[in-house]
Amino acid sequence: MPNILEGDSKVADCRFAVVVSRYNDSITTKLLAGAVDTLASHGIADDAVDVAWVPGAWEIPLVAQEFARSGKYAAVLCLGAVIKGETTHDEHINRQVSISLGRIALDAEIPVLFGVLTCNTLEQAIHRSGGNVGNKGAECAEAALEMASLLRKISQQS
Repeated sequence: MPNILEGDSKVADCRFAVVVSRYNDSITTKLLAGAVDTLASHGIADDAVDVAWVPGAWEIPLVAQEFARSGKYAAVLCLGAVIKGETTHDEHINRQVSISLGRIALDAEIPVLFGVLTCNTLEQAIHRSGGNVGNKGAECAEAALEMASLLRKISQQS
């Protein structure tokens, strides 16, 4: 029988960083609330969560990288909302942010969670920030907890 490693949400002694975009803040404040509430419901103290507000989604990767490189956090949650407009501007932002966050996670060897909504309409963003599709900020926090736990278990195997 193989050894099966899975993460769980039992990492109450960890610190978490959250980078959240101020642009579309009617959406991103709800994502942040979902993330913070989820962390708290799993025993993460308020003072173990550091939140940095940035102007927009484009600025998320730089701050996420600083948090990831610091060595202080079990995971970095990145929250934003890019909503399609009349041009392809959203595609360029989404592509660069997603590629950058993936690179940061691999380079820093820390979970960097992609909680940036990439919606076609404001209505879609509303549904994903606490509406009828749930709260993607909360889901991002759940994934952060699970990944922090899994990486801890893997490092204890060595």
